[in-house]
Amino acid sequence: MSQEKFNDQDFQAIIGNLLRYGVWIALGVALFGGIVYLSGHHQETVNYSSFSENNRNILIVLQDIFSGLQKGQGESIIFLGIILLFLTPVLRILLSLISFLIEKDYLYVGITLIVIVIIGLSISFGFSH
Repeated sequence: MSQEKFNDQDFQAIIGNLLRYGVWIALGVALFGGIVYLSGHHQETVNYSSFSENNRNILIVLQDIFSGLQKGQGESIIFLGIILLFLTPVLRILLSLISFLIEKDYLYVGITLIVIVIIGLSISFGFSH
């Protein structure tokens, strides 16, 4: 019985499908959230004359989103779609890291780790200033 190796083309197919389906799933979740939101808020008028900046820690924002999801709030469902859209390329980077590790291409492993660190720092410091 011959055992086939997992090659680069297999990883490229997985990464391509992740990007394709990740975007479609994120779009579907956000669209569903928009429908839920509009079904409950379609008669509200919006006041655009004032703007208030929201400087909250990312962990508090995520906690609010997940508590809103438990209540079925449309705004939280939209934010979940946005989070899924954001996570799609991040998962692509993580899959690339695994691919580079399997191929023992340590230069690209290092570059990918630098990209992951930059993304982590951006998330950590970008939301809590």
